[in-house]
Amino acid sequence: MDLQLPSGDQFMDATQATMCDTFQRDFLCCRRIGSLPWKDLAHQLTLQPLLALCILEKTVKHPVCKKYPPSLQYRRLFLSELIKKHECTGAEPLDDLYSALAEVLNSEETAVCYKSYCLPTGDLITLSENAAIISEGTTGLVTWEAALFLAEWAIEHNDIFNNRTILELGSGIGLTGLVICKSCYPKKYTFSDCHQKVLQQLKENIRLNGFKLEEEHSVTSEKPKTLLSVTDLDWESVTEHKLLKLDADLVIASDVVYDPDIVTSFTKILRKLFHYTKPGNGLEVLVASTIRNPETYRLFQKTLDDTGIRWQVLPDQKRNIFAYDRNCKVEILKLTLQV
Repeated sequence: MDLQLPSGDQFMDATQATMCDTFQRDFLCCRRIGSLPWKDLAHQLTLQPLLALCILEKTVKHPVCKKYPPSLQYRRLFLSELIKKHECTGAEPLDDLYSALAEVLNSEETAVCYKSYCLPTGDLITLSENAAIISEGTTGLVTWEAALFLAEWAIEHNDIFNNRTILELGSGIGLTGLVICKSCYPKKYTFSDCHQKVLQQLKENIRLNGFKLEEEHSVTSEKPKTLLSVTDLDWESVTEHKLLKLDADLVIASDVVYDPDIVTSFTKILRKLFHYTKPGNGLEVLVASTIRNPETYRLFQKTLDDTGIRWQVLPDQKRNIFAYDRNCKVEILKLTLQV
């Protein structure tokens, strides 16, 4: 799906038009309310109070928001702050702002909400997420910073992913994989997780973004550029046969070593993948991690060393594409098997 921007109003200058686009990008992906550029907006509203209407049209009233809305609480907080900033100008009240807030206040909250991420091409990746960070006993129903970081890195290094057979470990709801499939054109992409609720949500998000799973293509239909599949992959019990059948030559993962209890099992599956790869595949592994707890991260690196897996930190990407907390330290490790 493409992001269709509302036509620009004549009263805006270039700075104000850019600000509207920034608010749109941040709003659709539900960036933390406090991280939005409210201070800059307050200044611009003193120059042009009607700027609030443009922001309203590009956010809460945007067709993408109407079809795939962020959480009710997020929309309420956003509108409340937008109204507050407009009221501080002393300008005449704008009825459209209050009508939009009233509509939100009279709506019923749902457990599922949507986040939409704009790609450099203008395409959107829209994800259905659970409003709670931990739901159904798993953290896999929301998107984490390392997934966005790895997705940005993939766009900048798309040649690494082009025409590859990729296995993603701990795919969650699919952000990284969907970005790679839309931007980098791998030959085959296998999403994996072990929680049934996550796998169900993952399949829904793949279809939501216009893809079909490999088994859903008819024999007579034209073969897609990328074959997509979803598999239930338990790191502890996965068999050699299953790993060989996946036939991956590139393995990726993001935000999967946030807990010391997971480090051991994750390292074991990596070791299995290196050993159970078909000869000649030359397996590459990329792991993106948000370093929330340095001790846990050092434990992961030590466990890799002890297991005979060599690691190196890759340079960060230079281009900021998605809106997320840039204060979080994220690293991508490239892993190879010591010989």
